[in-house]
Amino acid sequence: MADDVKTTRLELIETRNRIRLAENGHKLLKQKRDVLVLEFFKIMKQAQGQRTELNSRMKDAFDALGMAQAYHGILEVENISLAVKKAPNIDVQTKNIMGVHIPNIKGEYVAKGIEERGYSIQGSSAKIDEAASAFESSLEIILKLAETENALKRLIQEIEKTKRRVNALDYIMIPNLRSRAKYIIMRLEEMEREQFISLKTIKAKLEREQAAQ
Repeated sequence: MADDVKTTRLELIETRNRIRLAENGHKLLKQKRDVLVLEFFKIMKQAQGQRTELNSRMKDAFDALGMAQAYHGILEVENISLAVKKAPNIDVQTKNIMGVHIPNIKGEYVAKGIEERGYSIQGSSAKIDEAASAFESSLEIILKLAETENALKRLIQEIEKTKRRVNALDYIMIPNLRSRAKYIIMRLEEMEREQFISLKTIKAKLEREQAAQ
């Protein structure tokens, strides 16, 4: 450290300023990390509920599909499904949580009316309508789950990134700056003692010279 540290009062002031900045940054990063962790667990709870809901809706959807296939036959149900013309429009935007861009997924035309699905009402039955409605309902929750799981992924990445920065300040940067300041103080005190001894020696010499005259 002795080779790369200027042992001046100005350097000590600058080092102390850097310590204060690092400590303030450390405090802010810890606050950010804590907010992100709270948001992560909040969204994770939502995701768990959505997974449970998706499993339930998918079960209902495949049950309804099975009933439609049993009534119309598998080939007929496939032919009816090919008549569906309008695919859902998926719009992905973002929202900002403590600097983390979280996806906000919205779907249009996910849930359709009977007349919007494209197949002939005369050539189908309520069982087809029920199956279509059940899968549309499942798609709605799939979009929500995709949003929350993507949010969880981005949050955990940012939490880990913030944690690394906190640790770097905690265990490397701040201790190094404090050691630097301590070293400068020690050297300044040594220089003051050396200067005091030097002045005292000069004073004694001058006094001896004056006494000899």
